[in-house]
Amino acid sequence: MCAKQKAVVLLSGGVDSATALALAVAEGFTAYALSFRYGQRHALEIEAACKVATHLGARKHTIQEIDLGLFGGSALTDDIAVPKDRDVKDMTEEIPVTYVPARNTIFLAFALAWAEVLEANAIFIGVNAVDYSGYPDCRPEYIIAFERLAALATRAGIQGKTISIRTPLINLTKAEILKIGVRLGVNYRLTLSCYDPTQEGRACGRCDSCRLRQEGFKEAGLSDPTIYANLVAV
Repeated sequence: MCAKQKAVVLLSGGVDSATALALAVAEGFTAYALSFRYGQRHALEIEAACKVATHLGARKHTIQEIDLGLFGGSALTDDIAVPKDRDVKDMTEEIPVTYVPARNTIFLAFALAWAEVLEANAIFIGVNAVDYSGYPDCRPEYIIAFERLAALATRAGIQGKTISIRTPLINLTKAEILKIGVRLGVNYRLTLSCYDPTQEGRACGRCDSCRLRQEGFKEAGLSDPTIYANLVAV
């Protein structure tokens, strides 16, 4: 009997990464979830990631400590206001202040190191170029470039053992992602999408991420299980 292939899955605790983990498991990979406490303004997403990893059957869940707050430059890691109440249609016009400089490059580098040690075949990341096309590190050309880097910069790559960067959600809308996740049994009640939750753990309901989540559930014809502190119609 052949051993199952392994995959490292970047897991933030949000809708997209939870769905990416579910897809990796559904494809038959033994999943190793990797989350980061990176100096973000709240730790609630780590709690959500832990619940999701357990719920979806990750073989192991590792939480890596780094501090991107040392550099700042983002509303998620610095004393910069999180945008609120923006129209969903206006969210892709420019790179938003919630972009964390080089975050996906840093996360993928850690994932690549772990994948080499595990002799994993793939890294799953839930990047999306439809809802977040303003983020430069969510574009297909970026993922292609990183995969080339992985082949050049690792012993596995030099030995011809490809570590693919899997982005199963990159061209899907939020509604399409949610429908896939529901079909795979993802409990979205465990996830957290909010950039600026309350101290009690409630999603703000007004940031870009909350509003895109609300719009996605609405378009998918699904009920959003999130408890919002403020709910603004989208």
